Amino acid sequence: MATTAQLFEEPFDADEYIERLAWRTPGGGSKGGAEAFDPKKLLEEFESHIEELKQLDEKIQRRVEKLEHQCYREAKEFAHKVQDLQRSNQVAFQHFQELDDHISYVATKVCHLGDQLEGVNTPRQRAVEAQRLMTYFNEFLDGELRSDVFNNPDKIKEAADIIQKLHLIKKNYNMCFFCPGKYHDLERQLIQEFTAAQRRGEIGRMREVAAVLLHFKGYAHCVDVYIKQCQEGAYLRNDVFEDTAVLCQQVNKQVGEVFSSPETVMAKLIQNIFENKLQAHVRDKLDGTRHSDIEQYLKNLYDLYTRTTALATKLSEFNLGSDKHTFLSKLIKSIFSSYLESYIDMEKEYLRTRGAMILQRYYDSKNHQKRPVGAGSIQELKERIRLRTNLSLGPVIDNHGETFLSPELVVNLLQETRHAFERCHRLSDPSDLPKNAFSVFLLLVEHLCVEHIDYRNTVPVLCCSNLKPKFQLTLCCSSPKLTECLHKKKEVIEQMEVKLDTGIDRTLNCMVGQMKHILTTEQKKTDFRPEDENNVMIQYTTACSRVCAYVSRQVEHVRKSMDGKNVDTVLTELGVRFHRLIHEHLQQYSYSSMGGMLAICDVAEYRRRAKDFRVALVLQLFDTLHALCNLLVVAPDNLKQVCSGEQLTNLDRNLLHAFVQLRVDYRSTRLGRHFS
Repeated sequence: MATTAQLFEEPFDADEYIERLAWRTPGGGSKGGAEAFDPKKLLEEFESHIEELKQLDEKIQRRVEKLEHQCYREAKEFAHKVQDLQRSNQVAFQHFQELDDHISYVATKVCHLGDQLEGVNTPRQRAVEAQRLMTYFNEFLDGELRSDVFNNPDKIKEAADIIQKLHLIKKNYNMCFFCPGKYHDLERQLIQEFTAAQRRGEIGRMREVAAVLLHFKGYAHCVDVYIKQCQEGAYLRNDVFEDTAVLCQQVNKQVGEVFSSPETVMAKLIQNIFENKLQAHVRDKLDGTRHSDIEQYLKNLYDLYTRTTALATKLSEFNLGSDKHTFLSKLIKSIFSSYLESYIDMEKEYLRTRGAMILQRYYDSKNHQKRPVGAGSIQELKERIRLRTNLSLGPVIDNHGETFLSPELVVNLLQETRHAFERCHRLSDPSDLPKNAFSVFLLLVEHLCVEHIDYRNTVPVLCCSNLKPKFQLTLCCSSPKLTECLHKKKEVIEQMEVKLDTGIDRTLNCMVGQMKHILTTEQKKTDFRPEDENNVMIQYTTACSRVCAYVSRQVEHVRKSMDGKNVDTVLTELGVRFHRLIHEHLQQYSYSSMGGMLAICDVAEYRRRAKDFRVALVLQLFDTLHALCNLLVVAPDNLKQVCSGEQLTNLDRNLLHAFVQLRVDYRSTRLGRHFS
C-alpha cells in the first residue's frame, strides 16, 4: 500500500500512473527486452493492485463519513452557542437602555440643580463684587487708598480691572466725584510696563499688559509706543525698502502673540512707515532733482515707485484686514500723487529735449548744419532745377557721400523711448495710460522718423536703405488710441516710402548720369573706326573699362545698403537703365569691321558685369544686345540668316535695321535691301 501511495503524486495522471506501475513490476516493462516480458506477472500485479485500491477506497470512505458526522455535530453545537449569545445580548441591551434612561434622568436633575445654584450664586457674586467696588469707591471718596491692591506693584492687573470698572460707573452715571488721576496714573504705569517688557523681549508679559490696556483709552497709545519701539534700530542700512520688508516680517510673527487684533496693529505699523520713513525718503530723492536734473528725477521716480509697489506686494501677504489691497494703494497714492500728476508733462519735456540733443550732437559730429526742409523751400526748388537743367544756381551742396543715417543715433532714440514707455506703463493711471503712451509715441515719430529718417531722405544721397520702423503699441491695446497710433504709423511709413522711392530714383539717375559722363568723355569716334584696321591691340575700349569698374562698385554699394527683395528690385531697375544707356550709346557711332569687333568685345565685358546683378532679365537684355552687335560684323550674304536667328527673330525689324545702318559699308554693300 505504501508503494501505491507513492504512485499517487500530484498532479495525478492516469496514463503516467499505469506506466509507473508496470515499470515497477518485474517482467512487466520493457526492461530486459521482449524475452523478459511476462504478461502473467503483470496481470497478477494489476489484480493485486486493484484489490489494494478497493481497500484504500473503503478506508478513505469510512474516514470521510466520520469527519462528516463530526462536522455536523460541531455545527449543531455552534448553533446552540449562537442562540445563547443572542439571548444574552438582548438582555444586555435591555440593561443598557435602562441605564441610559437612568443617566438621562440624573443629568436632568443635575442641570436643574446647577441652574438653581447659579441663580442663587450669581446675585451673590454680583453683590460681593458690588460690595468690593463700593469699598474701593469709598477709598477714592476719602482720598486715601489703603487697599493693598492699589499700593502693590505686583497687583497692577487687579488694580487696573478695579479702576476700569469704577471709570465705567463714573461714565455711565455722570459722576464728578471720582478722581481721574489714578486712572491716568495706572494707564501710564501699564504703558511703561508694556514698554519695559518689549525691551526685555517678554512676549507673555506684553500680551498680559496689552489685554489689560485693551479696555483703557490709552490702548491706542500703547500700540503707538509698540510701533515706535519696533522701528528703533531697524533702519541701519541704506536700503529703506529692504529694511522695511525685514522689519514687517519680524513684527508680523510677534504681533499675533501680543495683541488681540494683530491685523489692526500691523496695518497701523505699515501706515506709520509709509507716512514717515518712506515719504521722507521719496521727498529727499525727488525734490532735489525735480527742477535741476529731469533725467535723474524721472529715473528716481520710476525706481522709487517700482520699489514701493514691490514692497506693497510683499506686505500684502500679511493679514491687514479685509481690504488690504485698497489700503496699500491709498498709502502709495498719498506718497506719489503730487509727483504723478505732473509726470507725463515732465516726461514729454525730457524726451523732447533729449531727442533734440541727440540729433544735434550727431549733426555736430558730422560738421553738418541742419537745413529746414519743406515742400516749398527755395533750396529744394534750386536742387530740382539743377537736376533737370544742369544750370548753375549757386553753390552745390556736397555731402561727401554722407547718408546722415546713424544706427547709433537710432539706437539711442529707441533706448530713450523704451525707458519712457516703461516709465509710462508704471507711472500712468490706467485710465490715462493709452493717452500718455500715444504722446510718447508721437515724440518718437517726431525725432526718429521726421527729424532724422525723413530729413535724411530729403537730403540728396548716394545710397538708400530700406528703413521701415516697427513700433510697439501694446500699451494702447483695447483703447481708441490704438487706432490713432496705427493711423499715424501708416501715415509716417507711407511718407518715408514715397521719399525713399524718390531718393532711390534720384540715386539711380545719378549712377546712370555718371556712366553717361564717363562714356561721353572717354569714348572716341575713332575707337570704332580705327585708322589702322590691322593694328588694334586692345581687348575693349577705355570707356568700357571705366564704366564696368564704376558699375561693379555701385552694385556692391547697393548690396551693402539694402536687404531682402529690395536688392533685386533696385538692381533690376539699375540694370535696365544701364542696358538702355549702353544701347543708346552704341547707336551714336558708325562701325568698321574691326570697330564692330571691338564693340562686340565691349558689350561682352558689359555682359560680364551684368552677371554681377544676378538678375535674369538684365542678363537677357545684354545677351540680346550682344546678338545685335553681331550684325555689325556679319558678312552681307549671311545678314538675313543672322537676323532670323533665335535671339533676334522676335525683335522689331526696324531695330535690326537701325543697327545695320551703323555699318560703314551699309551703302556700298546695299544692306538696306534685306529690310525692304
